[in-house]
Amino acid sequence: MDKILIKAYAKINLTLNVLRRLENGYHELEMIMQSVGLHDTVEVEKNDSGNIRVFTDSSKVPLGQDNTAYRAAEGIIEKYGLKSGVDIHIKKRIPVAAGLAGGSADAAAVIKAMRELFLPSVPVEKFQKFASAIGKDVPFCLKNGTAFAFGLGDKLVYIKDCPLFYTVIAKPDIDVSTAAVYNALKIEDIKKRPDTKAMLHAIDTSDAKAVSDNVLNVLETVTALKYPVICRLKEFMINNSALASAMSGSGPSVFGLFDSEQKAQFVCESIKKEFGITEVYSTQTVNPRD
Repeated sequence: MDKILIKAYAKINLTLNVLRRLENGYHELEMIMQSVGLHDTVEVEKNDSGNIRVFTDSSKVPLGQDNTAYRAAEGIIEKYGLKSGVDIHIKKRIPVAAGLAGGSADAAAVIKAMRELFLPSVPVEKFQKFASAIGKDVPFCLKNGTAFAFGLGDKLVYIKDCPLFYTVIAKPDIDVSTAAVYNALKIEDIKKRPDTKAMLHAIDTSDAKAVSDNVLNVLETVTALKYPVICRLKEFMINNSALASAMSGSGPSVFGLFDSEQKAQFVCESIKKEFGITEVYSTQTVNPRD
């Protein structure tokens, strides 16, 4: 086998809580992370050049060491002394810099592909620590599904599959710096926080209503305050049958949870018309466990 194709799934944050700022400048987090069907397609192929080459259909994706997929390949080649190079072809569908872990998903896809191509005897769990060094969401994207994340967001406990929701994801034409959002967050001013225990119980009991009732992201106190379109998108989704709506990650993407595919598709098309946003997707929660 000389090449392999991997689906790189986006994630949303059903909850995101920031507990405190650590002395090293990072933040202690609690999150419930969930994979959705929206995905990039990543093909990794052996080459004889010994080099890493990245090809993509998106002008927003860097091709060299600034690319997480490139760094993932480079790290594995160095760590395991591989002689072969690889060509990485990324077909982008996940919006870039959107709070959906698109870059992390691509890096995880490269790790999985290179394991299958070069290191099939190495359990995928052996790559978790390496994945964390590439990016904090990469370990989650290695396995996908539904997980409770804590620490810096890279410590994971995989839990029962979340109930199925049809999902609309809208990414406004805004660039948001994750570092800037966390730096601007005033933890002492957060008035409402996610009830993580309640969300975990809701998922464990497959209570879709309770899951919807507990969706919350404290980073909205920064990003949505700066970009009012985030609140307008949430309000629009709720007013059009969404069971819940929140920002994912540090934003600016907003997702809505729906109980029918028809409702989700209607809202997806309506947002394109009402807001003039092109990056809007109708998808659903998935638990691929790959």
